[in-house]
Amino acid sequence: MSEKCINIQFPDGKIMEFPQGITVVDVAESISTNLRKNAVVGKFDEQLVDLSFKLEKDGKLAIYTQDSEEGLHVLRHTSAHVLAQAVKRRFGKVELGIGPVIEDGFYYDLKLEHSLTSDDLRSIEKEMENIINENLEIKRMEVTYEEAKKLFEEKGEPYKLELLSDIPEDEKITLYQQGDFIDLCRGPHLPATGFIKAFKLTRVSGAYWRGDSQNDVLQRVYGVAFQKKKDLQEYLHFVEEAAKRDHRKLGKQLELFMFSEEAPGMPFYLPKGQIVRNELETFSRGLQRDANYEEVRTPFMMNQRLWEESGHWDHYHENMYFSDVDETKFAMKPMNCPGHMLIFKNSLYSYRDLPIRMAEFGQVHRHESSGALNGMLRVRTFCQDDAHIFVREDQIESEIKQVFSLIDQVYRTFGFEYSVELSNRPEKSLGDDSIWGISEGALKNVLESLEINYHLNEGDGAFYGPKIDFHIKDALKRSHQCATIQLDFQMPEKFDLTYINEKNEKVRPVVIHRAIYGSIDRFFGILIEHFAGAFPVWLAPVQVQIIPVSPVHLDYCLKVQSELKQSGVRVKIDQSNEKLGYKIREAQMQKIPYMLVLGDREVNEEAVNVRKYGDQQSESTSINSFIRRITNQIKERSL
Repeated sequence: MSEKCINIQFPDGKIMEFPQGITVVDVAESISTNLRKNAVVGKFDEQLVDLSFKLEKDGKLAIYTQDSEEGLHVLRHTSAHVLAQAVKRRFGKVELGIGPVIEDGFYYDLKLEHSLTSDDLRSIEKEMENIINENLEIKRMEVTYEEAKKLFEEKGEPYKLELLSDIPEDEKITLYQQGDFIDLCRGPHLPATGFIKAFKLTRVSGAYWRGDSQNDVLQRVYGVAFQKKKDLQEYLHFVEEAAKRDHRKLGKQLELFMFSEEAPGMPFYLPKGQIVRNELETFSRGLQRDANYEEVRTPFMMNQRLWEESGHWDHYHENMYFSDVDETKFAMKPMNCPGHMLIFKNSLYSYRDLPIRMAEFGQVHRHESSGALNGMLRVRTFCQDDAHIFVREDQIESEIKQVFSLIDQVYRTFGFEYSVELSNRPEKSLGDDSIWGISEGALKNVLESLEINYHLNEGDGAFYGPKIDFHIKDALKRSHQCATIQLDFQMPEKFDLTYINEKNEKVRPVVIHRAIYGSIDRFFGILIEHFAGAFPVWLAPVQVQIIPVSPVHLDYCLKVQSELKQSGVRVKIDQSNEKLGYKIREAQMQKIPYMLVLGDREVNEEAVNVRKYGDQQSESTSINSFIRRITNQIKERSL
């Protein structure tokens, strides 16, 4: 009797015939010895499978090596199992929770009597290395519910028994074994522990079992894993550099902002931080003025009826703050849109008046859980550099192109690269299909006519319209979503907004919602980390620090300070009694762009000794030459 065969299609479209029941690893070997050696996981009909998986039917198969994204995922999954096995070997009585893959690594939730320390992590790492060196084969086993239940009862694993009880009856129950360690897991995994080459345990924290505060608190051990030691070292360097740039640490060191228990999640701007914020607003105001925006201001608090009318009540009220005034419920505004609708409605406009570009640096309030708060990056009140542009339908695309140009100009000034994302209609939304079709089509037309590469984010638009989001990349290549352009046919309808067209008829405008910084507070935090606190001259709270070599040089320092101030430069003199070396180090710690060290030579030559932040060498130049240099840098907003 002839052996039954199946047809397997590979990513390049090629179809090959194999015996039914052949394993993925045997397919790899039939292709090449090299692939067999380096393969770690397969994907059959879009589902990741172990190399031991048997192919029983026709289908599509891809085989991945360790240097693939899929290979990295499986590597991290197996690393979590090796971690759990090492903890069991090291501490004996351990109850296992879960061990999923996360960004850059993995974690495992465990219950044990001993509170793990950083020293324990090092010893667990050594045991993991032992397990890896043993190169234990990792075996997949399909078992019945009763077999799995008996096993975990004997092992004293209550959390595994709870997970087991949640598995649907029609789903296969699979266990994975490596040496003496067995875990309940869907897989897939590496063929053996020896495939793990580069890992590190990073920290331990407490975690509620299954994220429920009513459940037990387990110890969660985090780790990272990569295909190569070089990748691990690069990652650890990145983490170290990110810690140095942490805006919360630098914000305190540079005296930019503070937080208080009296207003959790609500930043206090200190004098130096307020200077930076003012510069950000001044820069944006100037660009908006040149682009014919008019600035407005709307109340912080408006009554509930307004938010019901706008639609925000149905979609956002869980994130809003409320207060009763004169037996009427009011809400702190979470965004500026409704207020701008009321301002537009206050006047009568002709089609010739449009577009109306209305901008506001509006303070908004949104409730965030205490656990989500993160310095300036996630707060409960922030300033939104909001604008609403009221246009005719024939102006939509040209106006959005102008917004694109404005956003590009702002981001280039800070040295940010950015990517673009188009988000279309979400599940919960307002309006009919035809309006959404027009809106989404307009945004696509703009992106395509500007030849912008963009990613489509399905179903992530605002409830009132599709949007284009801009993701900036900071100095560490981290991505932050900041600017947004949103197209809205719904709010003009809800607020009964009209203008008079050329036929003397009342018709609805269309609204373009636009922000560039997004949240000025969050953008401030991003900038601190992007520049590592060393702001370009135009943004720096103190642009020049004058350091007298001795008290006898103070009069000359005051003269230089006066000339700089008259030229609009923010300058201070260090008149402390500290030694010269200490003063120089202190200016470096404060990341001041320029230091002027003034002594006998400078006084005699009416010169300044200039040291730029980050440079080891200083130079001597005339006062006027230095003033021309720094004022030009400020004017040009040089980086």
